[in-house]
Amino acid sequence: MRANLLLLIPFGLCSQLCSARKNVLLIIVDDLRPEIGVYQDESNQYFSGIKTPNMDALAARSFVAKRAHVQQAVCSPSRASFLTGRRPDTTKTYRVAENFRHLGGNFTSLPQYFKQKGYATAGFGKVFHNAKNSEDIDEISWTEPYFKTMNKDKWKSKVSWKAASATKRLKYPLPDETIATAAVETINRLASKNNAKPFMLAVGFTKPHLPFIFPEEMFDLYPKTSINLPNNPYVPSNMPSRYAWSRWAELRKYQDIKGATGLMNDTLPDDLVKQLRRAYFSCVSFTDMQIGRVLQAVSEQGLNDDTIIALIGDHGYLLGEHGAWAKHSNFGLATRAPFMVSVPGLTDDSIISNEMVEFVDLFPTLVEAAGLGGLEVCPDDSTDIPLCVEGSSLMPLITNNASVPWKDIAFSQYPRTRRSTKKGVMGYSMTTQQYRYTEWKKFIPTTNEPRWNVNYSIELYDLTSDPDENHNVAEDSAYLEIRRDLQEKLRAGWRAVYPGGIK
Repeated sequence: MRANLLLLIPFGLCSQLCSARKNVLLIIVDDLRPEIGVYQDESNQYFSGIKTPNMDALAARSFVAKRAHVQQAVCSPSRASFLTGRRPDTTKTYRVAENFRHLGGNFTSLPQYFKQKGYATAGFGKVFHNAKNSEDIDEISWTEPYFKTMNKDKWKSKVSWKAASATKRLKYPLPDETIATAAVETINRLASKNNAKPFMLAVGFTKPHLPFIFPEEMFDLYPKTSINLPNNPYVPSNMPSRYAWSRWAELRKYQDIKGATGLMNDTLPDDLVKQLRRAYFSCVSFTDMQIGRVLQAVSEQGLNDDTIIALIGDHGYLLGEHGAWAKHSNFGLATRAPFMVSVPGLTDDSIISNEMVEFVDLFPTLVEAAGLGGLEVCPDDSTDIPLCVEGSSLMPLITNNASVPWKDIAFSQYPRTRRSTKKGVMGYSMTTQQYRYTEWKKFIPTTNEPRWNVNYSIELYDLTSDPDENHNVAEDSAYLEIRRDLQEKLRAGWRAVYPGGIK
C-alpha cells in the first residue's frame, strides 16, 4: 500500500502542476525573411507593401527581435541548431540530408524536452525537415502522431511559381492549408480534454519555399505595378567570389530559369525578377492566412492567456539583391530572419528589441518562459550530454532585467565543403550592430574543425554607412584596427560574449 501511495503522489502533483503550466505554440515558416511590417527599417531592403495582418497582430503582443540571426542559412542545419539549442559545429549538421542524432549526438530536442516535462507534443508539416520518414520527423520528440504534409504530389511544379486555381484547391487543398487544418483540429481536441496536459505544438509551414505556389487571389494584393526591383542588383565590391558567392542552384533548376548561369553579375531579366518577387510576396500573404487560422483556434478555445507563442523563419532569403537568390551564404539577408515570442502578461504591449539575438536562444527562452527554469550551458565537448544549450534565454530582455549584460554579437557560419575529397572551407561570420565580419577558413570535414591559421578570404561590411552590404572594406587601411578587433572577437567565439558569463 505504501509503495502504491508513493507512486501516486508524483502523479497527483504532476496533474496539478501540468494544469497550471502554459501551453507552447511554435510556428516555423520555411524561407521567410523578415518580410513583415514590423521589420521595415532604415535599409529599405524589405518590401514596404507586404500584407501580413496576422503576423502583424502577433507582433503587436510579442517580443520582436529585429536583429535575430540564424546559425546557418539553410533549412536542416538551421533547424537542427535552434531545435537543440546548439550550434552547427556541435550538431555537425551542415547539409540538408544530415541528421544531428547521427552526427552530433543524441541531443534532447526542444519538443522532446517538453514531452519529458509532461506536455502533450505534436508536430505538423516541416519542423526538423521534410517529414519523409521517422528520422525526418524525429519520432522521439512527439506524444501525438506526426502530421505529414498532404497533397505535395498534387502541387509539384517544373516552373518556379504558380498561381493555384480555386477549383483545384477545392479538390486538393494546398499543403499548407492541410497543415493549418490539422493544427486547428489538434488544438481543439487537446483543449477540450478534461484535466488536459499542457501542450507543445510545432507547426511548420512550407511556403514561401520554392516553388512559389499560392492561391491565385493573392495576386490581387500585389498589382504588377507595385512590385519594385532590388536597389542593389550587383555583387558587393571586393567580395571574395570563390567562397562568399552561391550560384543559387535551388532556383536555376526550374524550367523558366534554365538559361541563368548563377554567375556573379549575370542577373535575371527585370521582368522575371519582378515576377519572382511578386510570387514570393503572394506566398508570404498566403502563409500569413494559415497562421491566422491557427492563432484564431487558440483564441476561440480561450487559450490566449495560457499559451506562449513563438513565430520564426528558419533563415532569411535573397530576392535578387546582389543579383543572388535563396540563401546558402553569410549575407545578412540570408542569416537574418523573423523572431518573435509572445508571453502572456509580459509582452502584451509589444517589445521591439534591437539587441543581437541568435536562434540558439529560442530553446532556453521557451523553457524559461514556460516556468521550467534555466538550462545548463554546454561545455566545449557536449557530445555525450543529452541536455544543454549554447544559446541564452531572452527573458532578461523580455523582463527588462538590466542587471544581466546582453551579448553584442550574433554568430553564423556557412560551409563550402567537399566531403568526397576531404577538403573544405567554412565561412565563420559574426554580426554586430555596426559590422558584419566573415573569415573563410580551412575546414576539416572528417573532424569538423577549422584551421584558424589558414585563411582564404575576409569580408567586412560597415553596416552603419553600408546597411545593404554593398562594399567589402576588409582591405581598406582605414578599417585595419577594426578588423583586428573583430578578428579577435570572432575567434574568441560565443562563449566570450555569453550574457552574464559562463560559470
